[in-house]
Amino acid sequence: METNNRIIGFDLARAYALFGMFIVNFNTVFGSHANHDGLSGFLNLFNGNSSTFFVILAGMGVALMSNRQHYDQIEKKNIKNIVFKRSWFLFFIGLLLYLWWPADILHFYGGYMHIAAFLLFVPRRWYIASALLAIVIWHVLFLVIPFENGWDFTTLRYTDFWTVSGFIRNTFYNGWNPIFPWIAYFLLGMWLGRLNWNNKSVKIKVFAVAEVIYLATEGLRYLAENSKMSLDAKMYLTADYLPPTLPFLLSTASLSCVILVCTFWLGEKIHHTRFASVLANTGRMTLTHYILSLTLGMIVLALLSGKTYTGAITDQSPLSPTVILIYSAFYFGAAVLFSALWSTRFKNGPFELLMRKI
Repeated sequence: METNNRIIGFDLARAYALFGMFIVNFNTVFGSHANHDGLSGFLNLFNGNSSTFFVILAGMGVALMSNRQHYDQIEKKNIKNIVFKRSWFLFFIGLLLYLWWPADILHFYGGYMHIAAFLLFVPRRWYIASALLAIVIWHVLFLVIPFENGWDFTTLRYTDFWTVSGFIRNTFYNGWNPIFPWIAYFLLGMWLGRLNWNNKSVKIKVFAVAEVIYLATEGLRYLAENSKMSLDAKMYLTADYLPPTLPFLLSTASLSCVILVCTFWLGEKIHHTRFASVLANTGRMTLTHYILSLTLGMIVLALLSGKTYTGAITDQSPLSPTVILIYSAFYFGAAVLFSALWSTRFKNGPFELLMRKI
């Protein structure tokens, strides 16, 4: 089931998601995350979509590492232990990174993985059922807890993250990527990882269903934006990332599935090329490149632009979207080059090796 074509297609998807994350993070801090016109609008299209695609791919990765037909009880226990350990590694390294980058997603990844470890070997349909349950739980919380609790939306900082109540609220309900409902993406990824992607009809069905859902959801959101419905209804239907309402979830999840199928088709076409191999190596080092982009990448951009990095929205004049896009592209090129050189000596990236060692 795990052919070379499939593996390369999966890693091409991760490389694409990585490039999108570079754009989102550099643009959020040094660009204009609120401008939706022209090239700025194009850059802001990556908001939400890149993060959700990353989480879906993470869920697929966990599913792929436990995708044989039969395991004995000892094997199941060993695989679960690996996932548990990796979840705690990501959780703690994410909390350290949070001190520098308040929009960190790694500690949330740790939460998704920890819960997913309990569901590794259940029937595939349970993943979709659990994803729907996570979405329902978030909407119940949305009805009883004001979403703005803890937020300073002028700087996009969470004011009481390091308190017990604030940490719990942020982690499970209204942080950047809270367990509810974001674990739904992770569980969708696990469901996708259990599909037989060597079957051409699987790709066609996933693509067709996802495309219909995406177009229908975006059509609804467009109509809501241009209608005279109540303000609350319009805000719910058109919400973008914060808060993660059902239309946002459906739109981003379906678009991710469309892109995923496209990268798998692309992998089938170019899997034998050097270009595909180099990009695949980059996709296998997403943890390393994510951390380096938020540290080294931010520092270099700040030095080149004469800006000050704070990790939050500031009153500094934003860089032009052209500069953000060019820098993101050059940084991605540097990441690809680093991956190519590193992979001549090591199978995994530096932080991936550290995770496996620990």
